[in-house]
Amino acid sequence: MANTSSAKKAARQMVRRTEINKARRSRLKSTVRKVEEAIASGKKSDAQAALRAAEPMLVQTAQKGVLHKKTASRKVSRLTARVNALQG
Repeated sequence: MANTSSAKKAARQMVRRTEINKARRSRLKSTVRKVEEAIASGKKSDAQAALRAAEPMLVQTAQKGVLHKKTASRKVSRLTARVNALQG
């Protein structure tokens, strides 16, 4: 248990940040899942639209420190390649 007032404050902040980061991670996974589902359905236009929504979400979560910058970049790159590989 935290003893000093600064340690108690840090513990409170950590709980608050954890909740925010969980929400961000959940929202990110949802947007990426939509891209995956669109790719699986084979509809290129739907996949492109979903990717346009997911890419800024990936970049933002990386900027906030939820994901590593290179992890986000790798995910964007791989999703983009898969969407571009779709026919029609």
